[in-house]
Amino acid sequence: MWKSLALLLSASLLCAAVWAESAGLEQHLKPGHPDSYVVQKGDTLWGISGQFLAKPWLWPEVWRVNPQIENPHLIYPGDVIRLVYIDGQPALVLERGDAGRTYRASPSTAGKLSPEVRATPLETAIPAINLGAIQGFLVQNRVVEPRVLDAAPYVIEGEAGRIVLGGGDRVYARGAMPEGEAFNFVRKGPLYVDPETREVLGQEATYIGLGRVVAADADIGTVFVSGAREEVKVGDRLLPTEERKVESTFFPSAPKGTVNGLIISVFGGVTQVGQFDVVVLNRGEREGLEVGNVLAIYKRGGLVLDRIAKEKVRLPSERAGLLMVFRTFEKLSYGIVLETERPLAVDDEVKNP
Repeated sequence: MWKSLALLLSASLLCAAVWAESAGLEQHLKPGHPDSYVVQKGDTLWGISGQFLAKPWLWPEVWRVNPQIENPHLIYPGDVIRLVYIDGQPALVLERGDAGRTYRASPSTAGKLSPEVRATPLETAIPAINLGAIQGFLVQNRVVEPRVLDAAPYVIEGEAGRIVLGGGDRVYARGAMPEGEAFNFVRKGPLYVDPETREVLGQEATYIGLGRVVAADADIGTVFVSGAREEVKVGDRLLPTEERKVESTFFPSAPKGTVNGLIISVFGGVTQVGQFDVVVLNRGEREGLEVGNVLAIYKRGGLVLDRIAKEKVRLPSERAGLLMVFRTFEKLSYGIVLETERPLAVDDEVKNP
């Protein structure tokens, strides 16, 4: 009898847990959400998520991968996203459209022993957000230890004595540079220091251009500038081209752990932070941040004088926006501001959404 009661109780608790999980997800469905949505050119994953969910970053919680579809995490124009219920729990499922099934054939570069064909979808998968605001940061800029930049080869002269050069020119640089190697021209950017702990988090290496060493004599190398985003100048540094994989397609998601950090810088030479601005956070891979993580921005409360206690106190922070991490480094991250409810600034807080 007692065994039967225990089994019945366990089954009841399991059903209650399943119901609670389902109800927990269902409460995040947006009022008036569609039952299905046909993906259009120009769509973003963030925008589509907002069609179904009040909190778009919960997309992975309701995304049901169809193993029969190749690359089910990539979504193309013409695909249909449907809201269904599986075991009482809401789920978003993908029905592949013609664009995702239509492939372009091109010669494969994987091997040379026999001819092969590489097939790629005719359409490009939609991005998580509008990448135009962050395209230059996805691959080119990076953050390194200050000593890495200090020890890197540097430009000492341009051909014909010129000090400002561009694509198609040659420069002379001093340092260890094997002939034939490709390098990025970078310029020393801001030194990032944690405002709370004073720990050095890294130094910005701002991408200038791309070059290849065409000759090397002792510690002087001749470098051909194959392309430049802006003019290469004397004193610019050379770093080996980056090998790390940089994501350009990702899903919005909530961080796996607790995050408490600060906006420590904003790109563009401004102090106020607005929608689609790129910001630097004092939290990175070591704190568990991942590409696609969404964080809430809190306007930091001001310091005021408590006239009774005769001391300064900080007012509570108030939620004021959302950002998404699009690139991570060991100690810090880049994020793009997706939504703002009021003016933001450096030193505002970021937390779990």
